Amino acid sequence: MDEREGMVAGLPYRAWKDGLPEARLRAKRLWTKYNSMDFEDEAGRAAVLDELIGKHGKHFYIEAPFRCDYGTYITLGENFYANYNCTILDIAPVTIGDNVMLAPGVGIYTAGHPVHPDARRSGYEYGRPITIGDDVWIGAHSVICPGVTIGSGAVIGAGSVVTRDVPANVVAAGNPCRVLRTITEEDKKYYFRDLEFDVDWTRAEE
Repeated sequence: MDEREGMVAGLPYRAWKDGLPEARLRAKRLWTKYNSMDFEDEAGRAAVLDELIGKHGKHFYIEAPFRCDYGTYITLGENFYANYNCTILDIAPVTIGDNVMLAPGVGIYTAGHPVHPDARRSGYEYGRPITIGDDVWIGAHSVICPGVTIGSGAVIGAGSVVTRDVPANVVAAGNPCRVLRTITEEDKKYYFRDLEFDVDWTRAEE
């Protein structure tokens, strides 16, 4: 893998019939262990994630079950949170900023295959890096496709398929995902659509 280019020309699948590469087996052993651990064993679970994830902030949490290809090509910022059934195919680097939240069932996929069936039968696999900025919230069952960058402060609506870059500080949703509107200071008043906060959430930041 050439991390400078952020891509890989992968092994043909037929070459994997005799066994997965050791790096993938290592990741599979670790996330299988993590997914089967007692959820109250916080120290043990943190130790497994520390071994699995390439780089990460001091405070982060991933709900089980979780799956990835290698783990070593994943970088997570501070206060990262992923809900149940997150899958990250890190054939190429996945870089995620601080204070990012993933709802259940989010898929982050750097891997892809040629469109033409003749080329695809060759087993060629490529990877393109994915970058997610700070303070991003990605809704349930969204898919982030190879090569995408999501700007800081963006919100991705549930069920979105993100095939192109998303700018910072917008709400985007759909299949394919499109920008719906810009997030403004007025949005601070509401917790859901036009429903205003009945608590002073700013005190939590003090």
